[in-house]
Formats: sequence, structure tokens, C-alpha cells
Amino acid sequence: MSNTMRIATKANCTMYTSHPQDTEDTPTNLSANEHFQTVVARAVSRRGFLKSGLGLSAAVFLAGPLSACSSGEDLFRKPEKTSSLLGFEAIPISTEDTMTVAAGYTATVFAPWGTPLFAGAPAWKADGSDTAAAQARQVGDNHDGIHFFPINGSSTEGLLVMNHEYATVKDGTYAWLFGANGTEPWTADKADKAMNAHGVSVIHIARSGAGKWEIKLDSRYNRRITASTEIELTGPAAGTDLLKTRADPSGRRVLGTLNNCGNGWTPWNTYLTCEENFNTYFGTTSGSDTRDAAQKRYGLMPKGTEYRWEQFVDRFDYAKEANESNRFGWIVEIDPFDPGSTPKKRTALGRIKHENAAYALTADKHIVVYMGDDQRDDYIYKFISDGVYQEGSDNATLLDAGKLYVARFNDGAAAGDFMGTGEWILLSKAANATLAADGRFASQAEVLIYTRLAADAVGATKMDRPEWVSVHPTSGEVYVTLTNNDKRTKADAANPRAANIYGQILRWREAGADAAATTFEWDLFVLAGNPVKYANRNDLRSGSANITPDNTFNSPDGLGFDRAGRLWIQTDGKYSNTGEYEGQGNNQMLCADPASKEIRRFFVGPKECEVTGITFTPDSKTMFINVQHPGEKGNSHWPDGPASLPRSATVIITKNDGGVIGT
Repeated sequence: MSNTMRIATKANCTMYTSHPQDTEDTPTNLSANEHFQTVVARAVSRRGFLKSGLGLSAAVFLAGPLSACSSGEDLFRKPEKTSSLLGFEAIPISTEDTMTVAAGYTATVFAPWGTPLFAGAPAWKADGSDTAAAQARQVGDNHDGIHFFPINGSSTEGLLVMNHEYATVKDGTYAWLFGANGTEPWTADKADKAMNAHGVSVIHIARSGAGKWEIKLDSRYNRRITASTEIELTGPAAGTDLLKTRADPSGRRVLGTLNNCGNGWTPWNTYLTCEENFNTYFGTTSGSDTRDAAQKRYGLMPKGTEYRWEQFVDRFDYAKEANESNRFGWIVEIDPFDPGSTPKKRTALGRIKHENAAYALTADKHIVVYMGDDQRDDYIYKFISDGVYQEGSDNATLLDAGKLYVARFNDGAAAGDFMGTGEWILLSKAANATLAADGRFASQAEVLIYTRLAADAVGATKMDRPEWVSVHPTSGEVYVTLTNNDKRTKADAANPRAANIYGQILRWREAGADAAATTFEWDLFVLAGNPVKYANRNDLRSGSANITPDNTFNSPDGLGFDRAGRLWIQTDGKYSNTGEYEGQGNNQMLCADPASKEIRRFFVGPKECEVTGITFTPDSKTMFINVQHPGEKGNSHWPDGPASLPRSATVIITKNDGGVIGT
């Protein structure tokens, strides 16, 4: 990777997101008394974070060693009224089919689904008559994780790389992909088109003299990576029997990446795309449910899938090709500056429903990757490379060897602390006695292929759907969104609500402020909730004190810091604006000050969308986010208006005075 156009992008911010299939959490109408009973009689205390030796005040959390704290800010004490870090005025909720942004800012639609990526590529057709070949040369569907790679450090030219998670299916029918033509008759070409709507786009963009961002259609960098692109399997599991298929007896070459949700990037300028709900693409036409225990744990469909690829592509039928699903659920590394390079599925990072990949460096420069498994009652992981990051080198194999850990969150000194200590449990067949004795794992490769089962075995903490992870740019504290878990019946300190429909954000600091540590201290940064619906602030469903009727939201999902340390929070939750979600409006993006804990609403998306993905130009004056699945239930025509179908799109946000976003 010696390309002279590269420049370190550590200061740029990217985010990671969820999948709408995981947001169908039915509200549970519990009375306040019933709710507290389901929290296992924890006798929730409002003294939170005041325990000697563990208190994590917001100010001190970003300052000195946590173990030295003797007191701290209560989770339920109101934050400072005015944050010096947040320079914009908060906006109210919206239920309109449009996007709204804070005063003094402009939001512009860019590169919606179907936009041509190459000179001569066909324009998008609203009637859905585009062919599979056309879709392979257009921007994919349902934009998600995103990152801006500057060219020569420029804030006006670079490579915008983004995920395309899926194609919307509603009531068993592709909702928009085939337009008025509908799904039927279902054909091989339609299956190919759906596969080409997935994956990743690499887009060379530049800002004109007039300030308008445009795609450079003749650029050599423009590229589509789809569910049919050849990808290399690397790392400890590559070439092992469980990754071999009839089409690939080597176990090292797989076609495609799919359900690409959140993302990450590396300090050597590569893009990490995360395969999340891959399980929903694997079913069978046999009519019988023959899944084994591992396939059930990973959630393969018992019979047919809603995407229906298995009807024309045998590798998606688990009865015909049992190992193909093992080749998905990985983090994929892409070199955006080398359009001829083969993407790599890095098996050393484990196989889960990957939501994101947030990197840090240890004190001695080993690369660390934090990851969430987006499933109710699943886990948080981190990977530490064996090799050391060397600035200026290609670091091409740094993610192929290392140690994979899963998190255990221990309770605090007393019930209701909303904080505690934690430990990273090594998932090693050789070094972990539990896994060494477990006959389900014949080798370390099998531990990695069946990461979830290994985490189950060692007693990791079951979390409320771990989604995006982000690392503070200066302090190194790590934040994670726990989106919701309406199926939780037994609460714990890190997941303090049963039937959790609102979600929370948890944070931790590694021991010694070193990402290599195997222990950490943690607290809850915010409990999302609804004080409009639950005015009694003693009810955990009302949220923590930094949740007010003015900034209430549910299901925090996308998460990322900008270079100044502002924490941007995006939501993918319920938008009914009634009942449990009264006063919460459409999905949105908010911004938080980690020190004061104040949260302000900055952006609201159109009807039935998810707001996801975030990245900035190096000067922090242009923000890119994505609006995914607008009108997923049929009630939006954003962004093109009533005469058109809804389309996912990128949104470019700038400050009208040309200043830094968030100031």
C-alpha cells in the first residue's frame, strides 16, 4: 500500500449500525410496579456512581485513573444546562416525510440508490426495470456504514466508501427493487439484481468550485463489491474443512459479501465492512428443517428465506451446501485505493453478526478492534493483533493473527450502581481451559467459526443487542450502543431493565488506559427512555437525567466521535410517535458532550427511515451520513417526491458559515 495518495485518517469519524429486521421489538406494557419486579428486585438506587473506588463521574471519567475516584456524578442528576462543546441549538422532533437539521446548517441529498457510478452506466429507473448488470454499475440499496478517505489529505476530494446492507422486503415481496413490475415472476436475473444491490460502493467524489459535491464518473477508483464478488478468506480458519465447499475445495475463495451493516477503518487506510444478518440469506428448498445446533445458534432460516436466493443459487441452500454459511459473518478488509485488489475476510476477528469495527492502538502499537454482535443476549468482543502497527508500512496481514476476547461485565459494589468492573475472556482453544475441554471445538479455527458458541461456553455477559462501538479520540474510553432487548427477563447492572425497549449507551476504560488490558471499569453513559410517557423519574423507563422531553429517543444505534470529542448518536427504533414512543418522532441523530452528558437533537430523518453512518472530511466542515429504508412500510416518497419510490441516500451536512460541524 505504497500509493502516494494515501494519508492517515485517524481523525476522521465513522459509525456502525443495525438492521431493521432486529428492531421489531414489540412494546411491553408493564405497570411501574410490574417493571420493578422484573428487574429482579435490584432496588435501584439513585446514588449511582457515588461508590468509593469505582465512581465514574463524567468529568473525571475523561481525566484521571478511575480507581482513584472517590465520588462522581449520579446517572440521574441533571447534566449541565449548557455545554461548551455543543454549539448548535437543539431541534424538536419531526414526523414529516422530510429531513430537518439544526439552524445554521444545510442538508443535501447525495448518491441515492441507483445513482450511476461509471461513465456510460445506465440511470436508475423508477419502474424497477433495471437489469442485474445495470445494478452492478450503480450505487447499491439501503446505505449504511460509511467512511471518507481523503486524497492527499484533501477536504475537497476523496473516496467515499459505503455499505449497502440489503434490499427491502415487505410482506414477503421486494418492496422497491423491481418497482411496479413486482417480484413475480421470480427469476434468476431478479435474484442476481438483488445480489448486486448488496455489498459496498467505492465512490471517487470531489467538491466543485461552486461548493457542490460530485461523483467523478471516469475515476479508476470507482468500484462495486457485491454478493457475487470474489473475496479471499484469510487467517486461522482459512482453508479448514468447515470453510470448504464443492465450488471452493480450497476453503479460501468465497463469492460475495452481504448484509454489510456498520463499518470501520484502519490507520493504514483500508475499509472494514461488517457482515451482520447473513443468516437471513440461508434457507432450504427441501421443505425440511435439517439445521444443526450451530446453524440454529446463528439463526439460519428453517426453510425458505424472504430473499429467495436459494431458489436459484444453490450455495444459499444449506441442505445443498452445508458449509457456505460458515463463509459469512466475518469482517471484510477492502483497499479502496487499489481497485484491482481482492477484499479479504479476516477470520481471526471471529464469526458473529458483526455490527461494527472500531480500532484503537495499545501502548506498544498493537492494533485493537472492538466489535459488537447485534443480537439480543449476545456479546461484545475485542481483537488484539500479534503484530505491531508500523506507520508507513502496508500492515497488510496485521488482522490475520492475534487474540480474540469476549467481555464479562461485573456488577458494582451495590445494586443500582450502574457501573462496575469487567474482564476480557480469551477465546483460545489452547489457553482457555473451558474451551480446551469442550469437545465441540476441535481447533482454534472452530472456535473462530463458532465464536458465539465459544462465548456462550466461557460465560460472557449477555447484552442488550451490542451495536456500534466508538473510541474517544483522546481519552481512549470506549462507548457502545445497546439498542434494546424486549425479550430480557433478568436484568443486571450493565443491562438494568427487563423488557428493555429503549436501549442504553455503556462505556468503559481499560485498566491503565491501555487497550491491551484484560480488565476494565465501566459505567452507563445514558439510559434512553421516554419521560413524555413516563413522567415519574423513579421509573427506569423514563430514562436517565440527561434524557428530557426535549431530547427523548429510543434505540440508540449508530455511534461515533468527531475529532473534538463530540459523541454523535443515531437511532434505529420505533417511529410510531404513540404509546411507548409518544413524543419521539422519526429516527434521528443527536449529539452528546461526554463530560457534561448533555444531549441535543441535531437531525431528524424522513418517515420510517433509519439514520445511520457518519464520517467527516479532515477539516470537520463536511459531514456525511446515510438515510436508510425510508418508507419501509410504504409511507414515504423521500427524497424524490410523490411521483417516485423511496430511496436510501447519503446526506451531506455543512454549516452555512463554513465552520466546523457541531460548533
